[in-house]
Amino acid sequence: MIRAGMRNMFLITGTVMGAGYASGREIWQFFGAGSGLAILLFTILFILCISTLLKISYQLKTTDYLPVLQQLIGKRFATVYDMLILVYLFSVTVVMIAGSGATFETIGMPFWWGIVFIFIGLIIIFSKGINELLNINQLLMPLLILALVIILIIFIRDENISILSKWRNQSNWTAAFPFTSLNILPLIAVLGAIGSRIQSKGEIYFSSISSGLILGMITLLYNTSLVHVAEGIELPPIPLFTIINNYDTLITVIMMVMLWIAIFTTAAATLLGMVTRINRKYELPLVQMATLALLPMLPFSGIGFSQLIAIIYPLYAVLNLYILVKLVIYPLWNNS
Repeated sequence: MIRAGMRNMFLITGTVMGAGYASGREIWQFFGAGSGLAILLFTILFILCISTLLKISYQLKTTDYLPVLQQLIGKRFATVYDMLILVYLFSVTVVMIAGSGATFETIGMPFWWGIVFIFIGLIIIFSKGINELLNINQLLMPLLILALVIILIIFIRDENISILSKWRNQSNWTAAFPFTSLNILPLIAVLGAIGSRIQSKGEIYFSSISSGLILGMITLLYNTSLVHVAEGIELPPIPLFTIINNYDTLITVIMMVMLWIAIFTTAAATLLGMVTRINRKYELPLVQMATLALLPMLPFSGIGFSQLIAIIYPLYAVLNLYILVKLVIYPLWNNS
């Protein structure tokens, strides 16, 4: 149970901790000063939503997200949100591809090298099947989580930052709702794809609680650090650079690798949600479906990382608030 729960936990955190999150851009866009309560609310809401999604997926033994969506909001609304989710999954995968290019560009390599590198990596992982994707998450996500937590704790210690002092003003508490709704959207698709693989309710509770606590802790540490460094300056497209700017080259290289890992795991997860849904109709080999989905994404990735995040994330955060409400109240009407 614990091993399976950890596998799901790393898939969940790997889906959320993509280029926008791991770089700090998404956290700064929604939170900032006065957000301690917002992050606490996000943690609670996230645990509730993930638990509900996993329970529905487990009960229906799903292999894609459409049955989950239909169970949650009914067939009429599910048709509308089905299209919205497909567009969102396409868009987020494009953002991750652009994020790979931006990461390569940061270390002095051509933008398109990063695009080609992640494209090849995704084709390889999808040629191995869903189990290999889950195994990769189990291998890579602990490294990313550990690296982020260590660098943020070291930064907070070195800068003598008091986390508790940031709780005096909690004017931004409402940010919890759009931030949670944004991050739940790809997880509907991803968790819907693995419903048939879930073995017990214990696995569900372990996955939802552990992933929520991990993301809540990292979000609090990250936001506290960003509030501190943002005093008097404009943060760059990848705010993480401001935090690691004063550390040696080795730290920078390590964090760049960790950032790319976050990009890759999210791109793989969102692409999985997308192709399993489309493959419901066509039933092509997974790698063939993934290749066909990736090819039209490449031209869009040239728009730019920060521009894509600024447009797509706030829009879908608002559109998905209805799903968030349904996930929170679902257990009240469905005792299972």
